[in-house]
Amino acid sequence: MRKLVATAGEQLALALDPLAVDVPTGPAVADPRARRVVVGSEVLTYRLRRARRRSIGFQIDDQGLTVSAPRWVPLREIESAISEKRRWILAKQREWHEWRVKRRLPPVRFADGASLPFLGSHVTLRLAATTTATHHADGELRVALPLAANELQWRDAVQTWLQGEARRVFDERINRFAGRISARYVGWTLSSARSQWGSCTHDGRIRLSWRLIHFALPLIDYVVAHELAHLDELNHGPRFWNTVAQLLPGFENARDEIRRVDMAALPL
Repeated sequence: MRKLVATAGEQLALALDPLAVDVPTGPAVADPRARRVVVGSEVLTYRLRRARRRSIGFQIDDQGLTVSAPRWVPLREIESAISEKRRWILAKQREWHEWRVKRRLPPVRFADGASLPFLGSHVTLRLAATTTATHHADGELRVALPLAANELQWRDAVQTWLQGEARRVFDERINRFAGRISARYVGWTLSSARSQWGSCTHDGRIRLSWRLIHFALPLIDYVVAHELAHLDELNHGPRFWNTVAQLLPGFENARDEIRRVDMAALPL
């Protein structure tokens, strides 16, 4: 997902952040982790994330402002850094909002004839009332539903099929790469995250958003390689990117493409 990130040196980058938190898909709710700081005449709301890093970083996405800071940095120093970056933060929040408006897509009506992205191409939904299992053939997803099925039933059936395909495809791609890393890999699970494509834990487990199944294999392979590399390096330093390159030479195009994707704009 597209994120606007600045380091303490005020460098702007777009990053796939494995430690980002999920964005709620329903109505906005109060976040118990939210903090507020008064900067001049402005009240800025932010989320504080303690991380293994050397400097204070700023990230703007669907949740607003997230500040990542080393565990040893006191709160007053963090809020001082927010004050110093006030103009940047406000400008990037406006930029983020404008970008989201431009990227907004019309909603998909789940019914016979609708089109959905799948593995970098598209499938057309077709009602298959006489079949017992939803299946993909000749560019069509033949959905096993009764003739009177409503849109919610369509949506649930299609999502269930996509998640099943995600488990199959991701398992195949992970097994392709996992043996090439020296770090301990324990296993992987499917997630429903809408703000991160993947994540990993210190104990060698990986989570992948099932929504990756919308995209072509090179993009899926990049996220898999990215998360496996994090098992060796829980940062985005040179050693991390060297590991990604060893796992997936020429990964840069896939990385740049997936950074431009707005997960919230996906139909599911």
